[in-house]
Amino acid sequence: MADGTDIGYLMGTYSRLPVAFARGEGAWLWDERGTRYLDALAGVAVCGLGHSHPAVRQAICDQAECLIHTSNWYQIPLQEQLGQALCAVSGMERAFFCNSGAEANEAAIKLARLHGHERKIQNPSIIVMEGSFHGRTLATLSATGNRRVQAGFEPLVSGFNRVPYNDLDSVRQVGEHDNKVVAVLVEPIQGEGGIVIPDTGYLEGLRHLCDERGWLLMLDEIQTGMCRTGKWFAWQHEHLSPDIVTVAKSLGNGVPIGACLARGAAASLFHAGSHGSTFGGNPLAARAALAVIATLKQQKLDQRAAILGDRIIARLKEGFQSRTEVRSVRGRGLMIGIDLDRPCRVLMEIALGHGLLINVTAERTVRLLPPLILTNKEADEIVERLLVSVADFLKT
Repeated sequence: MADGTDIGYLMGTYSRLPVAFARGEGAWLWDERGTRYLDALAGVAVCGLGHSHPAVRQAICDQAECLIHTSNWYQIPLQEQLGQALCAVSGMERAFFCNSGAEANEAAIKLARLHGHERKIQNPSIIVMEGSFHGRTLATLSATGNRRVQAGFEPLVSGFNRVPYNDLDSVRQVGEHDNKVVAVLVEPIQGEGGIVIPDTGYLEGLRHLCDERGWLLMLDEIQTGMCRTGKWFAWQHEHLSPDIVTVAKSLGNGVPIGACLARGAAASLFHAGSHGSTFGGNPLAARAALAVIATLKQQKLDQRAAILGDRIIARLKEGFQSRTEVRSVRGRGLMIGIDLDRPCRVLMEIALGHGLLINVTAERTVRLLPPLILTNKEADEIVERLLVSVADFLKT
């Protein structure tokens, strides 16, 4: 069994739980001793199709046999096909491919600055939200609304105006007093911030403000995208279209890939030499992502995520109804948060003992991000194991 306290030759960037996995299938993982675990985290919203999905596995194997990488100095037909497929489900017009969500958000930030400079705005700024998380590069870290993850990395990148999440008036006020604003960057649902779901109409309100002032509306769908919330993208629960969308995580089902999608004027801001990525959209990653999109479509997993989410949330509310320590249960699709009245990070290890993988974020929120391919029985088992785990935690 791996020892989470012994990092050996690795830098100590994670406080790892004392388990190492040897194989996975669907919603299940097996550790080195053969113990089986039900995965309600999916690699933090990455393995939306579960582990070792046959379509993705076959796509990777077939592509590895013929070509893994060339360079973006040459045409990559699979990348072009992937761009077309993503634009078809998102309503965007062009795609830039990279390797992660942070890189996709970096591309969005650069597009916003280009947009500002084209409007002759010196030192353009972007409105971002308290409680947000956009990545750990210097620019995305600076855009993130979590002081704890920024500490020690000063000086941060300038050019960000931070306002409360789900507060249109605050956005409006910044626009009235700062004529250098060029864009709004926002998560449709805050994931790392504790599964915070804004009021209906919030995103539409941001769209109207951006239209009034010539700003770009940039949506970070790194965690919410690719059918997780019951739609292909979380903004599709409302009636609007963003200018820029970033995706990653479950796009490759474990193969590192990210994308920055854009439409309208934003789609033409990059030109040859203004941005790039060595590995972005290479044949292997693009082939895997195409298999993911095809499977999501064929199995209608956006609809399935909505059904499963309603099932899990209803059963959690029923199971926790007598627990005053559980403050709320909420979610959209298979993005679910359970708030407790106390810090509960230790719940991750308690749940591990019950064969369940979960996450705790924002100190007091249990976060569930299970694969979209769950059976009803597996969904119910997540609930049962979590109820037992929380009961054990509350005894301590």
